[in-house]
Amino acid sequence: MSKDSKTDVDLGSRNDDQTTHEGLGTITDHHDVFGEIPEDGPNYHNVGWLGTTALMMKTQIGLGVLSMPLVFATVGLVPGNILLVAMACITTWSNYMVGVIKLRHPQVYGIDDVGRMLFGRIGFEVFGAAYATYFTFVAGSAMLSISISLNALSTHAICTAGFVACAAVIGFMFGSIRTLDRIGFLAWIGATSIIIAVFAVTIAVGLQDRPSAAPQTGHWKSDYKLFNDPSFTEAISAVSTLVFTYAGTPAFFNIVAEMRQPLMYNRSLAICQTTVTLVYIIVGTIVYYFCGSYVASPALGSAGDTVKKVSYGIALPGLIVSCVLFIHLSAKHVFVRILRGSDHLTANSVTHWVTWLSSTLGITIVAYIIASAIPVFSELVSLIGALLGTFLTFQPYAGMWLLDNWKSTRTWKWRFGVIWSVVILFLGTFLMIGGSYGSAVGIRDSFLKDGGSSPWSCADNSNSV
Repeated sequence: MSKDSKTDVDLGSRNDDQTTHEGLGTITDHHDVFGEIPEDGPNYHNVGWLGTTALMMKTQIGLGVLSMPLVFATVGLVPGNILLVAMACITTWSNYMVGVIKLRHPQVYGIDDVGRMLFGRIGFEVFGAAYATYFTFVAGSAMLSISISLNALSTHAICTAGFVACAAVIGFMFGSIRTLDRIGFLAWIGATSIIIAVFAVTIAVGLQDRPSAAPQTGHWKSDYKLFNDPSFTEAISAVSTLVFTYAGTPAFFNIVAEMRQPLMYNRSLAICQTTVTLVYIIVGTIVYYFCGSYVASPALGSAGDTVKKVSYGIALPGLIVSCVLFIHLSAKHVFVRILRGSDHLTANSVTHWVTWLSSTLGITIVAYIIASAIPVFSELVSLIGALLGTFLTFQPYAGMWLLDNWKSTRTWKWRFGVIWSVVILFLGTFLMIGGSYGSAVGIRDSFLKDGGSSPWSCADNSNSV
């Protein structure tokens, strides 16, 4: 790393001397992204490292963890764990680079700023659009997950479209909380509830005689496989699922931007990635070992209806927080894009409130419409994840390493860094293209099989999980 790229700057460090600014009142803080932060305005510089840990974990951990058993069923127990650990290592490097980039370039708020440094205005627009699209689709997926949970708990008490609308309203209300430090507490509740729910299922499948989808009479033994022989489409789709479960990386820019002490970022990252990876390994291995090819996806239904209802009840707060967080992150991206450089960004002005609430409402409405109106939405989310999630999790960080270090001294560490970055660029591109192909095939097969769901369907969507 070149000398001029090193920095010990505590991003957005707090000024001890209060100043005044016309139209803002007393200024207690200055931030490289948000500018002057008034005493009576929203504090976009107040997330501690514990809150950061919770927010990062919640962007990673959702019901996607319950896709791990199906991944292992596709490729086999041994390859599945190897691929999982490899994906954890690669994405941990990408996540680490988020902190490095932020320290070297304090003006960075989101992945779109990285796009600007790499490709100018075109990169700024493309990366920004990819980020907003990706997390808006993920927010829509969270709304559907909430409707599945409510259907399972209530035995389909009302039309599913009504449950999705309820999820959208709740997401808008709590997603409109202006600062991430106030969502950090919710993130702890959400991450904890998801982890407890998936471990409840994991314990239940170990205690039961056989999974609910297996034949209920006669002798039964798990048909798990250490190694499997999937087709290319099946294998690449399984790998894309692993990428999707670690694809919270682009949101880490927005989270670290609101940290009080960004130099503590690596501590939060280490706890997040270690916890998430251990949960994935434990849940995926145990559930697949006991269920074999009869594992449900998501796996909440593998232990029967009673355990499914209990697990969905425990997981419901986590599903709600996922919806809230992804609406907030997408809306904050739009909000900062509109008001950046303006005093209204941090002032309690009419312009500030109208812009913020319009951003959260707009993202909520779009997420609700695409989740409710697209017949193959779940499969489309897989395509968006393979295309945009992979792109936003791999290539930009390798590109930034090369940009920042290309003129550094040619040591063996530099050569290794160049080789690693080039490998990540090619790997990310391969997974993006291959995963998109696998997802497109899945959309075609799903549509040919049942034609997808009808727009604003009232059908019970919890029966298959």
